[in-house]
Order: sequence, then structure tokens, then C-alpha cells
Amino acid sequence: MSTKFIFDLKSEDRRRDLPRKLIIGLKENESIRHVVLKLLGFVLFYRDRLEIEGDVMNDNIPFEPDLVQLDYTLQPVLWVECGDCGVSKLNKLAVKVPEAEIWVLKAGTTEARHLLALMEKEELRRDRYQILGFESEMIQELCHLVKPRNELVWVVGDFDPPALQFDFNGLWFDSSFLLLKH
Repeated sequence: MSTKFIFDLKSEDRRRDLPRKLIIGLKENESIRHVVLKLLGFVLFYRDRLEIEGDVMNDNIPFEPDLVQLDYTLQPVLWVECGDCGVSKLNKLAVKVPEAEIWVLKAGTTEARHLLALMEKEELRRDRYQILGFESEMIQELCHLVKPRNELVWVVGDFDPPALQFDFNGLWFDSSFLLLKH
């Protein structure tokens, strides 16, 4: 059985015209942390045709993305993994989705650095992956604030320099994040 969480979204960022509502389901093998990472990823990477757990419509790709954007020929151009993701899967993704940006979102900077070290040890392809590590305290606090119905007011989300500003269920967050490339 799955649970779903509703997020009423509002954007103060003129460059990011978010939808008014987002629904994220919690699957049996997922945690609230996974939901929070999907939410942050969706808002941070928001663009036309971005989907949560979208169908890639390709039998040659045996994986389900946490976030995906398909182009007009139904090829992935953005693939985002949230939380736990094995190095073997990332290695296969580089081959299966050759034109896509591949991002991995981690709930802590230590986790992000650890994944980068594993990728280097396993000699994964260079210049194919980007890893984003949020501040673990922020993720923990967001997990405690999640309710069946939530409100998010997005103010800033930039990569240069890495920064987030938003209000979640009445609590203000102003944070940076770690951005690593491999």
C-alpha cells in the first residue's frame, strides 16, 4: 500500500513557473526522506515535461527514474536519482541514456562525497554525472515537517553559487548545497 503527499506550490522565482500542486506517492520500500528529495529535485530542476517516476517508454532502459524529462522524440534528456543509487546502476545509465544529464541527489554532503569516491574507484565515465548533496540537518528537519498536505513557497534555487531559499509549512529555509561533478 502506498501513501501520498500533496504539496501546494507557489513560486516567487519569475524564472520558475511551478505547477500549483504536486502529488508524490510513498512506495512500500521508500522513506519520507525519499519524498523530500523528490520534492526538492522537482522544484530545483523544474522545466516543461519534467515528471516524477515518469515512464521512459523504452524497453531497453530497465530502470525507473525518480525524476525524468523526455524530449519530443521520447528520449531522456534529464535523469535524476534521489537517495540510494548504486554505482553499477549509474554505470549502466551512462550507456542507456547517452544524451541525458544524469544527476544524483543525496540527503547529505558526506553521502555525496562517498558516492563520488566510489565512482572514482570503479572508474565510471568522466563528465557524465553530477552529484548534489544537501545539508543533512535541513533534510532531517523537512522530513519531520512533512504532513499529508503541505505548502511550499519557492524563492531561490540556483547552482552558481549553490543556494536554496524557500518556506515549507511555515518554516523558512536558507541553505547551500554541495555540487560535485564526475
